[in-house]
Amino acid sequence: MSNAAPRTQADLIQLFEPVRDDLEAVEREFARQVQSQVHVIPEIGNYLLKSGGKRVRPAVLLMSARLCGYSGPRAIMNAAVVEFIHTATLVHDDIIDDADVRRGRKAVHAQWGNDVTVLAGDFLYIKSMAMALTQDTLDIVRMLCDVTLRMIEGELYQLTKNGVVDLSEDEHFEIIKRKTAYLFGGCAQIGGMLGEVGAEKEQALREYGFSLGTMFQLVDDLLDFTGAAEALGKPIGGDLREGKITLPIIHLLEKGGPEAGDLIRNAVRDRDISAENWARLKALMAEHRSIEYAYGRALEFGEAAKRQLRQFAPSQEREALMGLADFVLLRDR
Repeated sequence: MSNAAPRTQADLIQLFEPVRDDLEAVEREFARQVQSQVHVIPEIGNYLLKSGGKRVRPAVLLMSARLCGYSGPRAIMNAAVVEFIHTATLVHDDIIDDADVRRGRKAVHAQWGNDVTVLAGDFLYIKSMAMALTQDTLDIVRMLCDVTLRMIEGELYQLTKNGVVDLSEDEHFEIIKRKTAYLFGGCAQIGGMLGEVGAEKEQALREYGFSLGTMFQLVDDLLDFTGAAEALGKPIGGDLREGKITLPIIHLLEKGGPEAGDLIRNAVRDRDISAENWARLKALMAEHRSIEYAYGRALEFGEAAKRQLRQFAPSQEREALMGLADFVLLRDR
């Protein structure tokens, strides 16, 4: 990896510079589409819009489209659609996880209550498909429906595994694939579909997005152990307290012996972990290099993502998409 790899939010903004105007247009489209005569819907929509998300998924779609020679209103509409889908999943996830904080602010359900929030999430899902149907072609709509169904299946599958300490690596990657990777893959593939580059390059973009999304989730899971609560905008150790077993924990359970197993099982059983036990858990992770193991897997997916882009001629867009893989690997929030 080059020393010039992007590391900060400013670096990310620089990466997205070629599509900055388009991303602003996506924000406007999101605000426009969330309007409703039922005042609570735009109220929640605007609250979500101002919550400071990175808009990585829309940026992947817009940059992939430009890589394939397309820029225009269909890219902006589709980018808004994927942001609607992603936002709907966040709204529902926070209820399921009973998470009161999202990106440093009160989660929607903590502000408006579960009943309103469930219906707001439903509105976002259905609205996303209504937006997608304004296009001339049904191919993209079919793909977005498939991706959304897989994401919901992923959430259900994760719920069936919640609190299951002896989760296998394969089961964990199945959750990641459905919850995160498919949408990233879809975003990149839509860029190829808009640019009409053919099945082979479309598939390369899909694989790029799939690997990028897998890495994105692996790094997100790692931040639970390496990030600062203030930067993350959520409490540290939240995944373990919620009964979610992630790759560093799977590795530590395999390598760390009875002490690690007891710490992890007690934390999942009690849905809590003391500061002393958290410190001991992190010490065991350092001793058995569990963070390094998960980071190494994330690095493999980053390299796999960049390999797919080598099917495309060098360009500013290709470099930005490659740089995004480096940014995701090194992000701290």
